[in-house]
Amino acid sequence: METMFKTPVLLVVEDDREIGALLSEFLGREGFRIELAVSGVAMDTVLRRVEPDLVILDLMLPGEGGLSICRRLRARSRVPIIILTAKDDDVDRIVGLELGADDYIGKPFNPRELLARIRAILRRAEPLPAESAPRRRRRFGAFVVDLDTRSLEADGRRIAITAAEFDLLACFVEHPRRVLSRDQLLDWTRGRMADPFDRTIDVSVSRLRRKLIDASPEAETLITTVRNGGYLFAGEAREV
Repeated sequence: METMFKTPVLLVVEDDREIGALLSEFLGREGFRIELAVSGVAMDTVLRRVEPDLVILDLMLPGEGGLSICRRLRARSRVPIIILTAKDDDVDRIVGLELGADDYIGKPFNPRELLARIRAILRRAEPLPAESAPRRRRRFGAFVVDLDTRSLEADGRRIAITAAEFDLLACFVEHPRRVLSRDQLLDWTRGRMADPFDRTIDVSVSRLRRKLIDASPEAETLITTVRNGGYLFAGEAREV
């Protein structure tokens, strides 16, 4: 009988062989299957035979840089991406999120913090079993969001959305017509791992807003910025 569970596959794209070996050993002990690649070319070779559940991507790589790789990955797949950045490299961190990364962690990092982020992303990305509860679907404007299968449609067309962007959308849909502060959104989407001085939430909101407008121009006023307050979801999210 085929097992219902499969070992999650993590693709680590990291040219520092010491860090790669450390992550392979540590994450392997935690129940993951690890695939290592030291460059974009090596990553492409791995992707021809493996479909990873999550990618851990260093930005400082030989040859093709991590930001370019992140852009390519996101163009072909919705696979969650965690980028590894220099501790104070805010620009690359923000650009990585703009390109569709789901999370980031600064070097040097605690492997257990990385593990917590991996598990949180995979847990959020996993749909609930169909028989566990009635599906929670909400309609707002031209959009239908399924909070269980973590999918978004506009006029019947599937909208590509990252795990991080979906987490934000779920917060807005479940708290319509309320001003949500950046701290609230950070806490609900990243929990205890959130940095209180982190302003990259603005990047993720901007990406989400752009995707909604691209899918339906009427969505231009759906998410508004409240000066010194945060963000307001102006839609009426109805159950369907």
